[in-house]
Amino acid sequence: MVERRKQRRPQSSRTRGAEMEKITPRMSGLKGKYLYAVVPGAQQRIYGRMGINGGKVYTIADGDIAAVVSDVPSEKIRPERRHFAAHQGVLKKLMADGDLLPVTFGVISNGPKSVRAILSRNNSAVKKQLKRISGKVEMGLRVAWDVPNIFEYIVTTHAELRLARDELLQSNRQLTQDDRIEIGRMFEQILNLDREQHTEQVERALATRCSEIKRNRCRTEKEVMNLSCLVGRGLMQEFEAGVFEAASHFDDNFAFDFNGPWAPHNFVELEIDA
Repeated sequence: MVERRKQRRPQSSRTRGAEMEKITPRMSGLKGKYLYAVVPGAQQRIYGRMGINGGKVYTIADGDIAAVVSDVPSEKIRPERRHFAAHQGVLKKLMADGDLLPVTFGVISNGPKSVRAILSRNNSAVKKQLKRISGKVEMGLRVAWDVPNIFEYIVTTHAELRLARDELLQSNRQLTQDDRIEIGRMFEQILNLDREQHTEQVERALATRCSEIKRNRCRTEKEVMNLSCLVGRGLMQEFEAGVFEAASHFDDNFAFDFNGPWAPHNFVELEIDA
Protein backbone atom coordinates (compact mmCIF):
# COMPACT_ATOMS: atom_id res chain seq x y z
CA MET A 1 0.00 0.00 0.00
CA VAL A 2 1.41 3.36 -1.03
CA GLU A 3 0.05 6.65 0.23
CA ARG A 4 1.02 10.07 -1.11
CA ARG A 5 0.60 12.92 1.32
CA LYS A 6 1.02 16.65 0.98
CA GLN A 7 0.73 17.93 4.51
CA ARG A 8 2.30 20.44 6.79
CA ARG A 9 5.40 19.03 8.37
CA PRO A 10 5.19 19.41 12.17
CA GLN A 11 7.93 21.74 13.36
CA SER A 12 9.59 21.80 16.73
CA SER A 13 12.51 23.42 18.44
CA ARG A 14 14.45 20.24 17.58
CA THR A 15 13.79 20.47 13.84
CA ARG A 16 16.88 19.60 11.80
CA GLY A 17 18.27 22.28 9.55
CA ALA A 18 20.76 25.10 9.62
CA GLU A 19 21.83 24.97 13.27
CA MET A 20 22.41 28.63 14.18
CA GLU A 21 23.31 29.64 17.70
CA LYS A 22 20.51 31.73 19.13
CA ILE A 23 21.32 35.42 19.55
CA THR A 24 18.96 37.56 21.61
CA PRO A 25 18.68 41.36 21.82
CA ARG A 26 20.81 42.84 24.55
CA MET A 27 18.90 46.10 24.86
CA SER A 28 15.39 46.35 26.28
CA GLY A 29 12.90 47.32 23.57
CA LEU A 30 15.30 46.60 20.72
CA LYS A 31 13.63 44.69 17.90
CA GLY A 32 15.25 41.40 17.07
CA LYS A 33 15.48 39.84 13.64
CA TYR A 34 13.85 36.43 13.45
CA LEU A 35 15.68 34.20 10.94
CA TYR A 36 13.86 31.82 8.61
CA ALA A 37 16.46 30.87 6.02
CA VAL A 38 19.58 31.83 4.12
CA VAL A 39 19.24 32.28 0.34
CA PRO A 40 21.61 33.11 -2.52
CA GLY A 41 21.70 36.60 -4.01
CA ALA A 42 22.38 40.15 -2.86
CA GLN A 43 19.23 41.85 -4.13
CA GLN A 44 16.73 43.22 -1.61
CA ARG A 45 13.56 41.12 -1.47
CA ILE A 46 10.33 41.78 0.37
CA TYR A 47 7.84 38.94 0.78
CA GLY A 48 4.99 40.71 2.61
CA ARG A 49 3.45 40.32 6.05
CA MET A 50 3.53 36.57 6.39
CA GLY A 51 6.01 36.11 9.23
CA ILE A 52 5.79 35.52 12.98
CA ASN A 53 3.02 37.70 14.45
CA GLY A 54 2.20 38.93 10.95
CA GLY A 55 5.60 40.56 10.56
CA LYS A 56 6.94 41.73 7.22
CA VAL A 57 9.39 39.23 5.77
CA TYR A 58 12.41 40.59 3.90
CA THR A 59 16.10 39.94 3.27
CA ILE A 60 19.27 41.30 4.81
CA ALA A 61 22.22 40.65 2.50
CA ASP A 62 25.96 40.46 2.90
CA GLY A 63 27.85 39.99 -0.32
CA ASP A 64 26.14 37.37 -2.46
CA ILE A 65 24.04 35.67 0.24
CA ALA A 66 21.12 36.92 2.31
CA ALA A 67 19.18 36.04 5.43
CA VAL A 68 15.39 36.03 5.28
CA VAL A 69 14.08 37.71 8.42
CA SER A 70 11.20 39.52 10.06
CA ASP A 71 11.10 41.90 13.03
CA VAL A 72 10.08 40.50 16.40
CA PRO A 73 9.42 42.61 19.52
CA SER A 74 10.72 40.13 22.09
CA GLU A 75 13.82 38.06 22.66
CA LYS A 76 11.97 34.73 22.67
CA ILE A 77 9.30 33.23 20.45
CA ARG A 78 7.02 30.75 22.16
CA PRO A 79 6.74 27.36 20.44
CA GLU A 80 3.07 27.79 19.57
CA ARG A 81 1.27 26.26 16.63
CA ARG A 82 0.61 29.63 14.99
CA HIS A 83 4.31 30.48 15.11
CA PHE A 84 5.29 27.09 13.67
CA ALA A 85 2.72 27.61 10.90
CA ALA A 86 4.10 31.06 10.07
CA HIS A 87 7.66 29.75 10.01
CA GLN A 88 6.69 26.89 7.71
CA GLY A 89 4.64 29.23 5.51
CA VAL A 90 7.66 31.43 4.88
CA LEU A 91 9.79 28.41 3.95
CA LYS A 92 7.09 27.24 1.55
CA LYS A 93 7.10 30.64 -0.15
CA LEU A 94 10.89 30.64 -0.39
CA MET A 95 10.89 27.15 -1.87
CA ALA A 96 8.66 28.36 -4.68
CA ASP A 97 11.24 31.04 -5.49
CA GLY A 98 14.35 28.84 -5.46
CA ASP A 99 17.07 27.43 -3.22
CA LEU A 100 17.26 28.02 0.53
CA LEU A 101 18.99 26.82 3.66
CA PRO A 102 16.25 26.51 6.28
CA VAL A 103 16.97 27.79 9.78
CA THR A 104 15.65 25.94 12.81
CA PHE A 105 12.64 27.45 14.60
CA GLY A 106 13.27 30.18 17.17
CA VAL A 107 16.56 31.76 16.05
CA ILE A 108 16.75 35.52 16.72
CA SER A 109 19.57 37.96 16.01
CA ASN A 110 20.14 41.44 17.43
CA GLY A 111 19.68 43.46 14.26
CA PRO A 112 20.89 44.02 10.69
CA LYS A 113 24.52 44.49 11.70
CA SER A 114 24.54 41.25 13.66
CA VAL A 115 22.84 39.36 10.80
CA ARG A 116 25.42 40.62 8.29
CA ALA A 117 28.25 39.65 10.63
CA ILE A 118 26.86 36.11 10.87
CA LEU A 119 26.63 35.85 7.07
CA SER A 120 30.10 37.29 6.59
CA ARG A 121 31.78 34.92 9.04
CA ASN A 122 30.03 31.90 7.54
CA ASN A 123 30.06 32.88 3.87
CA SER A 124 32.13 29.92 2.69
CA ALA A 125 30.12 27.31 4.60
CA VAL A 126 26.81 28.81 3.48
CA LYS A 127 27.78 28.79 -0.19
CA LYS A 128 29.05 25.22 0.06
CA GLN A 129 25.71 24.11 1.47
CA LEU A 130 23.74 26.10 -1.10
CA LYS A 131 25.69 24.34 -3.83
CA ARG A 132 24.89 20.97 -2.26
CA ILE A 133 21.12 21.51 -2.31
CA SER A 134 20.90 23.66 -5.45
CA GLY A 135 17.84 22.77 -7.53
CA LYS A 136 16.69 20.15 -5.04
CA VAL A 137 13.98 19.60 -2.43
CA GLU A 138 13.49 17.11 0.35
CA MET A 139 11.00 14.25 0.15
CA GLY A 140 10.10 12.02 3.06
CA LEU A 141 9.38 8.29 2.87
CA ARG A 142 8.17 6.16 5.75
CA VAL A 143 7.49 2.45 5.59
CA ALA A 144 5.71 0.63 8.41
CA TRP A 145 4.51 -2.87 9.16
CA ASP A 146 0.73 -2.74 8.72
CA VAL A 147 -0.01 -5.58 11.12
CA PRO A 148 -2.06 -5.78 14.35
CA ASN A 149 0.78 -7.15 16.49
CA ILE A 150 4.40 -6.70 15.41
CA PHE A 151 5.73 -9.33 17.82
CA GLU A 152 3.35 -12.00 16.54
CA TYR A 153 4.15 -11.04 12.95
CA ILE A 154 7.90 -11.39 13.50
CA VAL A 155 7.38 -14.69 15.35
CA THR A 156 5.25 -16.00 12.48
CA THR A 157 7.77 -15.03 9.79
CA HIS A 158 10.94 -16.16 11.58
CA ALA A 159 11.20 -19.82 12.53
CA GLU A 160 14.14 -19.38 14.90
CA LEU A 161 12.19 -16.98 17.12
CA ARG A 162 9.07 -19.10 16.94
CA LEU A 163 10.96 -22.24 18.00
CA ALA A 164 12.65 -20.42 20.90
CA ARG A 165 9.31 -19.09 22.13
CA ASP A 166 7.53 -22.43 21.75
CA GLU A 167 10.24 -24.31 23.63
CA LEU A 168 9.85 -21.97 26.57
CA LEU A 169 6.07 -22.09 26.52
CA GLN A 170 5.99 -25.89 26.27
CA SER A 171 8.33 -26.39 29.21
CA ASN A 172 6.82 -27.31 32.55
CA ARG A 173 8.41 -24.43 34.39
CA GLN A 174 7.30 -20.87 34.84
CA LEU A 175 8.99 -18.33 32.57
CA THR A 176 11.71 -16.40 34.34
CA GLN A 177 12.70 -12.79 33.81
CA ASP A 178 15.84 -14.01 32.03
CA ASP A 179 13.67 -16.05 29.63
CA ARG A 180 11.63 -12.98 28.75
CA ILE A 181 14.77 -10.88 28.31
CA GLU A 182 16.28 -13.46 25.96
CA ILE A 183 13.13 -13.64 23.81
CA GLY A 184 13.00 -9.86 23.76
CA ARG A 185 16.64 -9.70 22.71
CA MET A 186 16.05 -12.12 19.85
CA PHE A 187 12.99 -10.17 18.75
CA GLU A 188 14.88 -6.85 18.67
CA GLN A 189 17.80 -8.40 16.81
CA ILE A 190 15.57 -9.92 14.12
CA LEU A 191 13.48 -6.75 13.89
CA ASN A 192 16.57 -4.63 13.25
CA LEU A 193 17.98 -7.10 10.72
CA ASP A 194 14.68 -7.00 8.83
CA ARG A 195 14.71 -3.20 8.90
CA GLU A 196 18.23 -3.15 7.49
CA GLN A 197 17.40 -5.56 4.66
CA HIS A 198 14.16 -3.79 3.74
CA THR A 199 15.82 -0.38 3.84
CA GLU A 200 18.64 -1.49 1.57
CA GLN A 201 16.09 -2.86 -0.88
CA VAL A 202 14.18 0.44 -1.00
CA GLU A 203 17.37 2.48 -1.26
CA ARG A 204 18.43 0.46 -4.30
CA ALA A 205 15.13 1.27 -5.99
CA LEU A 206 15.50 4.99 -5.25
CA ALA A 207 19.25 5.36 -5.80
CA THR A 208 18.96 6.70 -9.34
CA ARG A 209 16.06 8.99 -8.44
CA CYS A 210 17.73 10.81 -5.54
CA SER A 211 20.90 12.81 -5.09
CA GLU A 212 21.17 11.66 -1.48
CA ILE A 213 19.23 9.45 0.92
CA LYS A 214 19.44 9.87 4.67
CA ARG A 215 18.21 7.35 7.23
CA ASN A 216 16.39 8.82 10.21
CA ARG A 217 15.61 7.08 13.48
CA CYS A 218 12.46 4.95 13.47
CA ARG A 219 9.92 6.49 15.82
CA THR A 220 7.79 3.44 16.59
CA GLU A 221 8.34 -0.30 16.85
CA LYS A 222 6.24 -0.89 13.75
CA GLU A 223 8.20 1.57 11.63
CA VAL A 224 10.47 -0.16 9.15
CA MET A 225 12.29 2.91 7.84
CA ASN A 226 12.14 6.69 7.90
CA LEU A 227 14.03 8.14 4.95
CA SER A 228 14.76 11.69 3.83
CA CYS A 229 15.51 11.97 0.13
CA LEU A 230 17.17 14.87 -1.66
CA VAL A 231 15.46 15.04 -5.04
CA GLY A 232 15.94 17.31 -8.05
CA ARG A 233 12.96 19.56 -8.65
CA GLY A 234 12.63 18.13 -12.16
CA LEU A 235 12.73 14.51 -10.97
CA MET A 236 9.68 14.46 -8.71
CA GLN A 237 7.69 12.13 -10.97
CA GLU A 238 10.65 9.78 -11.26
CA PHE A 239 10.99 9.72 -7.48
CA GLU A 240 7.31 8.84 -7.08
CA ALA A 241 7.68 6.11 -9.69
CA GLY A 242 10.64 4.77 -7.71
CA VAL A 243 8.52 4.61 -4.54
CA PHE A 244 5.83 2.61 -6.33
CA GLU A 245 8.46 0.34 -7.85
CA ALA A 246 9.97 -0.31 -4.41
CA ALA A 247 6.53 -0.93 -2.89
CA SER A 248 5.73 -3.51 -5.56
CA HIS A 249 8.30 -5.86 -4.00
CA PHE A 250 6.53 -5.82 -0.63
CA ASP A 251 3.27 -7.52 0.35
CA ASP A 252 0.20 -6.04 2.04
CA ASN A 253 1.85 -6.24 5.45
CA PHE A 254 3.79 -3.08 4.58
CA ALA A 255 2.47 0.46 4.19
CA PHE A 256 4.41 3.10 2.22
CA ASP A 257 3.79 6.78 2.95
CA PHE A 258 5.73 9.49 1.11
CA ASN A 259 5.35 13.23 1.54
CA GLY A 260 6.76 16.58 0.50
CA PRO A 261 8.29 18.53 -1.02
CA TRP A 262 9.94 20.21 1.96
CA ALA A 263 12.82 22.57 2.49
CA PRO A 264 15.96 20.39 2.77
CA HIS A 265 16.22 20.38 6.58
CA ASN A 266 17.90 16.99 6.79
CA PHE A 267 20.58 17.84 4.23
CA VAL A 268 21.79 21.12 5.67
CA GLU A 269 24.78 20.39 7.87
CA LEU A 270 25.67 23.89 8.85
CA GLU A 271 26.85 25.14 12.22
CA ILE A 272 27.09 28.89 12.13
CA ASP A 273 29.42 30.51 14.63
CA ALA A 274 27.35 33.40 15.91
